[in-house]
Amino acid sequence: MAPTNKSLKEDFVSNLSGGDISEINLVTAVAPVSVFLWSALQARQNLFEHYGPVPFLADFLLNVGAILLATTLYSSSSLLLNTLLLLPALGLYVLPPAKSTKKRQLKPSRTAEWKSAEASRNDLDNFPIRPFVTAYRGTMMVVTCVAILAVDFRVFPRRFAKVETWGTSLMDIGVGSFVFSSGLVSARSGLKDQVASRSSSLGRRFYASSRHSLPLLVLGLVRLYSVKGLDYAEHVTEYGVHWNFFFTLGFLAPFMALFQSLFALIPSYALLSISLSATYELLLNFTDLKAYIITAPRGDLLSKNREGVFSFIGYLAIFLAGYATGQYVIPRRPFGAKGGASATSQRKTLLIRLICWSIVWSTLLFLTVSYKYGFGLQVSRRLANLPYVLWVSAFSSAQLTCFCVVETLAFPGVYRAEDTRTENSEGKRATSRILHAYNRNGLAIFLLANLLTGLVNLTIDTLIASKMKAVAILLVYAAIVTSVAISLDTWDLSIKL
Repeated sequence: MAPTNKSLKEDFVSNLSGGDISEINLVTAVAPVSVFLWSALQARQNLFEHYGPVPFLADFLLNVGAILLATTLYSSSSLLLNTLLLLPALGLYVLPPAKSTKKRQLKPSRTAEWKSAEASRNDLDNFPIRPFVTAYRGTMMVVTCVAILAVDFRVFPRRFAKVETWGTSLMDIGVGSFVFSSGLVSARSGLKDQVASRSSSLGRRFYASSRHSLPLLVLGLVRLYSVKGLDYAEHVTEYGVHWNFFFTLGFLAPFMALFQSLFALIPSYALLSISLSATYELLLNFTDLKAYIITAPRGDLLSKNREGVFSFIGYLAIFLAGYATGQYVIPRRPFGAKGGASATSQRKTLLIRLICWSIVWSTLLFLTVSYKYGFGLQVSRRLANLPYVLWVSAFSSAQLTCFCVVETLAFPGVYRAEDTRTENSEGKRATSRILHAYNRNGLAIFLLANLLTGLVNLTIDTLIASKMKAVAILLVYAAIVTSVAISLDTWDLSIKL
């Protein structure tokens, strides 16, 4: 009996072993390098000052097209692509800057900056919108939206698709980064409560977070019934028979409310993250849990969804790591910065902390996976084990560091602003409209991308599409998703899910 198209597509994304972390780092480096080129065009030539069709096209090609090329046609030449993007950016800093259509605020002297630092910042928001965080989250959403459809075409290398059990891949890091970035921004509400000295009971926190999670759980049910009803191809060993990523996202907030109570005992969300993932790793290695998740027959409801249920522990640890990062990235004055410190000093403190935590997470990862100097463990997204948690945390921290460096070099006016109006103006100037739009309605755009991915797979045989046809389809798809994101932003609509 000839295999069906559904079984062929399932086989196409099954039993994969991934690729090297070094290659994944090189491919994903396209994101901050593209943002660097965008920033150079804006800072030196004011290309995006008036956002019309040409600036939109340039924005799309840099922040969406480059990522699409990196994961398809340039998948084996990512170093070349990075070089092609980097050289023009460096060249723009050799050329004289274009005159702005509006007066720029002059850089104050170091003495004046120190004298007026505290007095002039009293009216500024304690938790400003960080353009580099918007860029990080926006590019992460772009990569995610591109990859979920591209993976169904042969132009997308199999080493970039999700691995079966052991190994690393581009899509594996994408899933974890999505959760990490969610934890990062969720720290804002907790920080505001701390500043306002507001506290609530566990029951109230759990109820509020459960209400916030309800739409995600509903989306999980809708996806479940649509996939089963349409007999859509699915990779069961990814999350299980019924579980999907929306369920994982939906349960994060309620469980986070529980872990906030543990913060009184362990006053570090990073340590909570490490403790949780380390405990889970011990259970995997010293009980039958690992064998159960990988090999158990799918009999009852738990065994049918064992990957989704138990990997949730690892994703919760990643969420906690993101939350810990948000606690020093989001506040204007990072912990450790002096009360009267200048804006430049505060930015240096932030960069040092980002670099240090990137080194900490990377060192812990090395110690867990090294056979010679560590425990010799393997990364597994399917299990969401300790090495996977550390890999996602190290990668995300490093990416944030890169975007922060780009912003610091290209747009110093963002962190040197002395009033809210100037800060908002500088922040808007330093932010890609497309990346802002993707970040603003991230989950809604992710849902749209999932729907369009399903539509393409139901109408086109993706397995026989040529490279050029596949890239053309992906460009049209990316253009539609981007246009919807930009339209929602233009209409000032924020869809909260």
